[in-house]
Formats: sequence, structure tokens, C-alpha cells
Amino acid sequence: MTHVPTTIALALGLAFAASLAHAQASAAAAEASAASKPLTAQQQKMSDCAKANKGKKGDDYRNGVKACLSEEPASAPTAQQQKMSDCAKANKGKKGDDYKSAMSACLAAK
Repeated sequence: MTHVPTTIALALGLAFAASLAHAQASAAAAEASAASKPLTAQQQKMSDCAKANKGKKGDDYRNGVKACLSEEPASAPTAQQQKMSDCAKANKGKKGDDYKSAMSACLAAK
């Protein structure tokens, strides 16, 4: 009869170890799932603001993050700026007068 309590204790110990291993595997799977999920625009902005204010403490940090989060995103380029950018890309590699005349022709054509 002395072997029965030892067997029960061994069985309970194995069950506990198995449940602990399962819990660790579940936690690892949850982390992997969260890591592969892309951040929303707001989450990305919060992450960027936190990084920009790294090293600050207390009110300095909170005020810096608050200011960063309240900033408006950069506006889209105007039509003229987009036109200039497109022409510059089209004439990449050209130099001097060749570049200037190509840019003039490109900007006049569009």
C-alpha cells in the first residue's frame, strides 16, 4: 500500500508539468500571433511617438507623447509638387543643361 500514494503523487506531478508546458506553449503561440498582426495606423503612431520620446521621464515624457500624437500628418503633395517629382524621376541621371531642358519639356507637356 505504500506504492499507491507515491503513484498518485507521481501522476499529479506529471499532470502539473504537462499543464505548465501547455500554458507556456499557449502563451508563446499568442505572442507569435500578436507579433504577426500588423499595427493599425493609430498603434503605429503611438509606437513612433513613444520611440521619439524615449529617455524622457514623467511629465516630460507624457507631454512629449501628447504633443506628438496631436500633430497632424503631413499633407499630400500639391499637383505642382507631384508633377515636379514625376519629371525629376523621369529625368534621373541627366546632368546640367540636358537635365534642365528635359525638365522644362516635361513640366510643359504635363
